[in-house]
Amino acid sequence: MKDNSEERFPVVDEMGKVVGSATRGECHNGSRLLHPVVHLHVFNSRGEVYLQRRPEWKDIQPGKWDTSVGGHVDFGETPEQALLREVREELGITDFCPERVGQYVFDSRRERELVYVNRTIYDGPVTPSAEELDGGRFWTLDEIRAAIGQNILTPNFESEFQRFFL
Repeated sequence: MKDNSEERFPVVDEMGKVVGSATRGECHNGSRLLHPVVHLHVFNSRGEVYLQRRPEWKDIQPGKWDTSVGGHVDFGETPEQALLREVREELGITDFCPERVGQYVFDSRRERELVYVNRTIYDGPVTPSAEELDGGRFWTLDEIRAAIGQNILTPNFESEFQRFFL
């Protein structure tokens, strides 16, 4: 499997206003075009957080543990629509109440993303997509703290989780 490099994303300013569009390939080729993504941190009632494992075929951070749900906003889609779609596609969850906790610009050598950060508390069934993920599990906060800086978690997840939840 492979990401579709021709998939179209909106290009946005730092406030989220759409100023154009570009392909996934253009956004991830070092151009650093700012494009929006949605993240959902799924906590259970015990305070553990679900992390997904990125498949080896991903073009960014293959094989690492990452945010419960993360995905690009498609061109013509709102962040709220993208969040509902991504959560359904990646974890099979449709009955949840997201809470927006913030947004920020993630900046790396390869890309720039406007990240809409959300959280929810959810104790129902989680069915990770066999096509999009390499599984997942709930982690305790102590397990996450111990994994930070060990090249196990994505750098984006580490910085975001520390910023909003630790």
